[in-house]
Amino acid sequence: MTLRDLLSRLSRPLVEGPLDTVPTSVTADSRLVQPGSIFVAIRGESGDGRRFIDAALAAGASTIVADSPVETGLPEGCTWIQVADPRLAISALAAALHGDPSAKLRLAGITGTNGKTTTTFLIHHIMKSVWHRAGLIGTVFVDDGENAVPASHTTPDSAVLQGLLARMVDHDCRGVAIEVSSHGIDQKRVAHAAFDALVFSNLTQDHLDYHGTMEAYAEAKFSWFEAAAADPQGKKPLAAINIDDAAGEELMTRLDGRMPTLGYGFAAKAALRALDFRQSPRGMELKIEVRGKQYLVRAPLIGRFNAYNVMAALAAAKGCGISMRSAVAAMADAPQVPGRMENCGTRGGVTVFVDYAHTPDALENACRTLKELQPKRLITVFGCGGDRDKTKRPQMARAAARHSDACIITSDNPRSEDPEAIIRAIESGMGNAKYRSVTDRAEAIRIAVHAAGPGDIVLVAGKGHETYQQFAHETLDFDDRREVRRALEERPEEEERRTR
Repeated sequence: MTLRDLLSRLSRPLVEGPLDTVPTSVTADSRLVQPGSIFVAIRGESGDGRRFIDAALAAGASTIVADSPVETGLPEGCTWIQVADPRLAISALAAALHGDPSAKLRLAGITGTNGKTTTTFLIHHIMKSVWHRAGLIGTVFVDDGENAVPASHTTPDSAVLQGLLARMVDHDCRGVAIEVSSHGIDQKRVAHAAFDALVFSNLTQDHLDYHGTMEAYAEAKFSWFEAAAADPQGKKPLAAINIDDAAGEELMTRLDGRMPTLGYGFAAKAALRALDFRQSPRGMELKIEVRGKQYLVRAPLIGRFNAYNVMAALAAAKGCGISMRSAVAAMADAPQVPGRMENCGTRGGVTVFVDYAHTPDALENACRTLKELQPKRLITVFGCGGDRDKTKRPQMARAAARHSDACIITSDNPRSEDPEAIIRAIESGMGNAKYRSVTDRAEAIRIAVHAAGPGDIVLVAGKGHETYQQFAHETLDFDDRREVRRALEERPEEEERRTR
């Protein structure tokens, strides 16, 4: 495919230089440039890609794409392409260079504040159960159909994303489940991925450090659906929307008549409706009704919020062409999602769960869910990340305090902030609740596990699957699940505790 062929994918490009070259790749990272690459200079939050044009040319780039006119000193034989939106350009170029892989796959994407990772895992599991091979792109890892590796971003940049989709096609995947973050939408990383199902889970406070306001955050989410409604890219995508959520209800109204929709939830007007919900420590059971037909769904997950994730996965599977009966059958042996209400063990009658809950809504849901299991006490260990939305810190405190019998406030990922300053901000929301502050996270976990008695549940919230802890000048190896298991192993048996 020549550069001339690729120009048709761009909106009103201004070109200076030859068009008969055959590009080898496209990237916005000058360190990844190879001879023959297209380098796209993107102005980001913290840097300007135009500063790296010389480095890209030195590495062999044959084409530069930027939002400014050609600069002096362009080597002979190189081409400069000026576009209005370089982010949209790299998305279009990457899709074209990789042969438009999303057209050859059934794509299900999930956006929303909470539930993306679990829902993605559930959809991936359904797809594999029905089709044998399927891909997954998300927060925890990337599965290309043959190998699974840890993920670096929730939604990778468009050049990486299109390359992954192409690899999944090569590996005979029939479908892919993708977490779609608000950052990914805003930065147009999924602009040229053709989806069969788009899921909206919910909207609660998060990422205001990036979006500024809840209104801007919501609009970022909504824009993905509106783009799919305006240009379905050759498909007939289904929008699966949680209509029990206020933002979901608004989105449903916006999309009315513009694309196929399927509202899910407990509300009577939901097209995919949960009629009953029961749970035990082993999992959940719920009846769902879809267009007059009822199904009994069993899943090894707990929590009413996970009932929404189950419904979202079933709706997405339907959008990807999988029968409801097959999707429901697959749900019975769904996998444990790393760090999402993960049961990390029981000793001496004490059970410990690790959950990624790092927003007020998610933490409240996690605490409420565990209280519904009727423990003698719920002890919650949590903190808040540094360099992120500071307004949610007292809100996190209030969420934990409402449903916990005792709390231990500790560090999360403090990043460049003082961990103790973050803890003080959290403490401001604790009111009269029983709590203790322990800066060292491993020590906080140990204290909680050792203080618990038979029948108690300990929740360690905030980091979930993460295997690191970020400080100002270093990132340390740290895993809540490992620390929990260590604390459980060190915890004396109850008889020994009584004789001390």
